[in-house]
Amino acid sequence: MSSLIGGTPFSSAPERSESTAPSASFALPVGSTAIVYCEALFGEQDGKTANGLVRHSEKYEILSVIDSTRAGADSGSLLDGTANGIPVLASLAESIAHAGHVPDYLICGLAPADGLLSDDQRVVLLDGIARGMHIVNGLHEFLNDDAEFAAAAMIAGVTITDVRRPKAKRDLHLFSGRIADVTCPRIAVLGTDGAIGKRTTATLLVQALNAHGIRAVMVGTGQTTLIQGGKYGVALDALVPQFCSGEVENQVVAAFEGEDPDVIVVEGQGALSHPAYLTSAHILRGSRPAAVIVQHAPKRTVLGDFPMVAMPTVAGEIALIEAFADTRVIGVTINHEEMTEDELAAAITEHGRSLGLPVTDPLTRPASDLVDMVLAAFPALANTAPVSDPTTTG
Repeated sequence: MSSLIGGTPFSSAPERSESTAPSASFALPVGSTAIVYCEALFGEQDGKTANGLVRHSEKYEILSVIDSTRAGADSGSLLDGTANGIPVLASLAESIAHAGHVPDYLICGLAPADGLLSDDQRVVLLDGIARGMHIVNGLHEFLNDDAEFAAAAMIAGVTITDVRRPKAKRDLHLFSGRIADVTCPRIAVLGTDGAIGKRTTATLLVQALNAHGIRAVMVGTGQTTLIQGGKYGVALDALVPQFCSGEVENQVVAAFEGEDPDVIVVEGQGALSHPAYLTSAHILRGSRPAAVIVQHAPKRTVLGDFPMVAMPTVAGEIALIEAFADTRVIGVTINHEEMTEDELAAAITEHGRSLGLPVTDPLTRPASDLVDMVLAAFPALANTAPVSDPTTTG
């Protein structure tokens, strides 16, 4: 069975050409319709942008996903075992026919490690442009710099948004120390690998805290969160390293000043131990989190895009994080890919016992588990939640 990142059903169960800098959420009409292109990768690690968009999108109404290898499935059922009404279809033509009109946007939902398009993938995106669809591109390859794409977009009168394109260097921020002015707790959601569900867990954590009456805001650090409509964030892996910590700090300060939250949750990238992805170090330095939650996939034996490297243990990753930064790990969240319910239950119990930390699976266990994890570390937050009137009946 293939891996369905961040939310596998148990194995026993069934954006005229222009660019946009990634350090601020680009402005588009809320409710714009979109098709997500993710050929042969939906549900896989390198399809994580598509996976995230069908689970959560504040900017677009997602109408369908293109992946001929999984055509006919409901995307929610495929990812999480619960139908969401967003079908997986075989082609762009079929997706347009299903919509009954040409949707506003074709989003590239692919997220390969090299961040490049194949020849076949180029054909589909160019077809979308020819049909009058704006393109949203989260790859490292900037399509506005590609003569064929730029010409096609100009002829069709549509836009191409390269989400990962950084701002001009004169507009970037070095670390300033302003993070010390942020008085609410910051919690970073890090992990033991890339594409392991950190963004999904951070999103669910923010939703759970807000539902509990604790004002929480998320700061994204990757292209998917920006495409989803995140108000605060930066595509960290597209920046010159000298500005990475400062840009994280700047977005956290902006979230604090703009929202007056009780908690700020910072999305992680890669893993601190990862030999290819060092962005976790900048997240820890820039956001100075008081606490960290670590996401782990017990069934992975090697790193997702780097099979020559063994997965770290979660205990080893925790030790590395706490040695590298003045912070503490307050809990572990499990990615249940390739696990049965029995295996997941055992993994939660065993990790909790061996680590002495609260452990949960955000996608299959109650959201209250995440809230309890945070309240155990920051009990004063309980005082921020509204208290119900016992004399009032529902």
